Amino acid sequence: MLTLKRLTFILFGLGLVIAFVPENTTKPYKLSAENMLTEIQFGTEMVSPDELADWLINKDPSIQLIDVRTPKDYNQFHLENALNIPISQLLAEEWVDYVDQGIKMNIFYSNGTTLSHEAWMITRQLGYENNYVLQGGLNYWTETILNPTAPSLFSADDEIAKYEFRKGASQYFGGGGVKSSASQAKSKASKPKIKRKKKKKAPQGGC
Repeated sequence: MLTLKRLTFILFGLGLVIAFVPENTTKPYKLSAENMLTEIQFGTEMVSPDELADWLINKDPSIQLIDVRTPKDYNQFHLENALNIPISQLLAEEWVDYVDQGIKMNIFYSNGTTLSHEAWMITRQLGYENNYVLQGGLNYWTETILNPTAPSLFSADDEIAKYEFRKGASQYFGGGGVKSSASQAKSKASKPKIKRKKKKKAPQGGC
């Protein structure tokens, strides 16, 4: 069941959805509040750090990371090849073809999950698909992938296997899948090419 704290956060986020959508672009909600609560309760919008690490290591071309923090935070450190779309600019015309498309799997992230969850709720309410949230944000990524904690000698085999994967992932990301601005001076993320969706022609005649 949802805790009171989490329910309060969700209701607050739903209020932000309306606040962020400009009046002249407001669309009928594509998802009821009840259905959204159900999705959040079961975590269907979440991508775990382990899943993301696996996809990045295997260079999955269908993944697009979107950092929704401020440019200042982004420039201090961010996940490699992530786009920076501050949540205040999420609905700007410049970014609509990135957040509303069916080609790549967008994964929003921030330091924790507050901003990234807000981004997901905004896009979900507008009917945009293929948008997800990195579980725990950069803080949890650092804790689990970059600096994994060794299990005890009496841990289950699956816990040991998980640790071995995380240890290997940490080595792959150089002990820091988060890159500093200095290291990214030569490899600044550029906008991937996204084909604009063709508008469907209105049916002619008929009832």
